Amino acid sequence: METRPIKIAGAGLAGCEAAWQCARRGVRVLLYEMRPLRTTPAHRTGNFAELVCSNSLKSESENTAPWLLKQEMRRAGSLLLKCADATAVPAGHALAVDREQFSKLVMEAIVNEPLIEVRREEVQRIDENVGITIIATGPLTSDALSQEITRLTGSSHLYFYDSISPVVETDSIDHSKVYLAARYDKGTADYINCPFTKEEYDRFYDALLAAQSVEEHEWEKLNYFEGCLPIEEIARRGRDTLRFGPMKPVGLKDPRTGKTPYAVVQLRSENLRADSYNLVGFQNHLKFGEQARVLRLIPGLENARFLRYGQIHRNTYLNAPTLLLETLQMKQHATVFFAGQICGVEGYTESIAAGLLAGIHAATLALNDRPTAPPRESALGSLMHYICNAEAKNFQPANITFDLLPSLGDEACRRVRDKRERHRIRCEHALHAFDEWWQSSQRQLASQSEAPACP
Repeated sequence: METRPIKIAGAGLAGCEAAWQCARRGVRVLLYEMRPLRTTPAHRTGNFAELVCSNSLKSESENTAPWLLKQEMRRAGSLLLKCADATAVPAGHALAVDREQFSKLVMEAIVNEPLIEVRREEVQRIDENVGITIIATGPLTSDALSQEITRLTGSSHLYFYDSISPVVETDSIDHSKVYLAARYDKGTADYINCPFTKEEYDRFYDALLAAQSVEEHEWEKLNYFEGCLPIEEIARRGRDTLRFGPMKPVGLKDPRTGKTPYAVVQLRSENLRADSYNLVGFQNHLKFGEQARVLRLIPGLENARFLRYGQIHRNTYLNAPTLLLETLQMKQHATVFFAGQICGVEGYTESIAAGLLAGIHAATLALNDRPTAPPRESALGSLMHYICNAEAKNFQPANITFDLLPSLGDEACRRVRDKRERHRIRCEHALHAFDEWWQSSQRQLASQSEAPACP
């Protein structure tokens, strides 16, 4: 069936996944990307699917919520998860990728797909009356397109501030002061751990509180996402908050002493060459010179060479409960879809998931059928249910957690007291529900592909 091309704005994680899903269903795509003609405060290249914060797509531990979401996406044929699996770097029980290789694989797949035409242009106008459009411009949507979205939605955007962790060169780490370990010895010992004594921690903590932050503009209101706070913000909540947060030493015994350090900073490999490591959870809003001074107080990083300092950037997202259906279509304009962080999800995997669903639903609409959201019992369905049904007044973006999934019920909870077993049962139920939905959608797609073209 010949259809009008679907217009997709943004070749990030969600946009690339959406384009791929449309093409898999035989629908042509015009994929627009403004970089490198126009840059953003966080991106460094013009490549597709560039990861600007960490390089981790979260846990791969069986029967966890992030694992469940990725399992559903793999079953749905996610291109980006396939690329992530192919470019994975050692990261214990997490799925972390080589940034450059990951982006390269995604870009190769997209540009070599005959049904996808790439245009290096900035989208400044959305025509809600002609064709189908997917907005996947992410948290750093340009000012011109933001104004156009405001026109279309009839309301202002919400926003929060997201963060980027520092990265150091591997050969600048003093390996005599650090050790390799995974928390509780789960998975392989892929993390470099920088152990602190109490005296070292106190010295670091005091220096961090005294460090100068980047000056904010008058129009800025620092509205951080609670799950990604800068380390100095965490530290201001109390002397021990870092030790119970990103510097938590629990489960990280030093094999040289057999003892658990007072605090720990973990470093995770950035690429397959392992020539650079990022400081896990150490996003911050400090001036670069201050970062160098304070972070070199970390044992093993006294002579660290920084390839990238921590940063803060503004993330733009919609008030999804007031604007979107669970198929990611606008309530008032059914031919306009939103995907990725701009639609109200938080995290790499969640952004890809939204792109996957937006692509599937947009292609379904293009083939003259009605999009159907995944079931509430699934991880994908629960994520969409949250962003479209949360309380609009205090809406905040969400990661996938078991809290978003339906409860097993009081009786089931009484019967199954073990938390791990409850999680296993929830994952089993979710995957069963997803598989039924997916098989039904595939049968629907097959029947549509056999239908005669519209005159």
